[in-house]
Amino acid sequence: MSNKIIQGWKSFFIKAKISVEAREIYLKYISTLLSNKVPIIFDFYHLTLLLGRNSEYLASVINSNTSHYREFQIPKKLGGFRTILAPYPALMDMQNWIYKNILNDVKIHPCAQGFTNKKSIVTNAKIHINQKEFLKIDLENFFPTITINQVINVFKNLGYTHKVSFYLASICCYNKNLPQGAPTSPILSNIIALTLDKRLFALAQKFNLKYTRYADDLAFSGDEINLKHIDYIKNIINECGFTLNEAKTVLQKNKNKRILTGISIAGETVKVPKNYKRKLKQEVHFIRKFGILNYIRRNKIKNPNYLYSILGKLNFWLSVEPKNEFAKKAYNDLKQQIQ
Repeated sequence: MSNKIIQGWKSFFIKAKISVEAREIYLKYISTLLSNKVPIIFDFYHLTLLLGRNSEYLASVINSNTSHYREFQIPKKLGGFRTILAPYPALMDMQNWIYKNILNDVKIHPCAQGFTNKKSIVTNAKIHINQKEFLKIDLENFFPTITINQVINVFKNLGYTHKVSFYLASICCYNKNLPQGAPTSPILSNIIALTLDKRLFALAQKFNLKYTRYADDLAFSGDEINLKHIDYIKNIINECGFTLNEAKTVLQKNKNKRILTGISIAGETVKVPKNYKRKLKQEVHFIRKFGILNYIRRNKIKNPNYLYSILGKLNFWLSVEPKNEFAKKAYNDLKQQIQ
């Protein structure tokens, strides 16, 4: 198939009277992109056609992408707020095109458990059960730490010219950094963190430890983890251009209250944390006792999607503990109230 495409382009260049020298350069470029299984993009105007946008709009995104985002904040679990930069629909469509057609099949490290097929917070947590010691590390400002130059290099490594790589990276970035909220950011962060994952995985193997990364959450577990290991990890993180959040570095020598990406790994199997279950059971109890409308009225709940949020929490519980009878029955009972 690739040879057929190359021959088609060759015939086109000959008919267009492109010089032999230029023709060879173009064909080599095309061959590289085809070998990497990514779309052929020659220049700015070719990109506008592929994205279905006019040149004025694409130029505005490339030259001033901050005006194409909506900024808002969501509360963090441990206090403070996380800034989310949500692209407006036209930009999001372009980012989705880049994700599906260019980035989706780019290699990432097997230790990356987030934003990838057949992996989740559950698969991430299961790797670290039944381990004597457990280390949890958080990367500070994970997405914003990644620069447009790093994103440009992702596209250049796929074979695109510097200019085309700059256009694609500008579509994916906000003010020269990776925004939290764009559909391309998770996969780009995994691709860019490949070197980090390789080095930390090699370090873990050297000391007979297990290592996984879910976005900015790094986890290590094994028979023994000491301060020397942590120093090695810190150095690798810094050398790879990321920043350690010292306040969230936790080394646990006992198995009590071990929580990883919202899941308890303290026992023989992964479970939903006890506090989460207790609060959810209490809400389900009162919804059953008073009825959903009376319960909302009595507690002055203003969230119009409150029932859906409870169903979402029960669904999370079942994703971790699929055989839990309380969660199954509660989910089915409450779901009937919205049908």
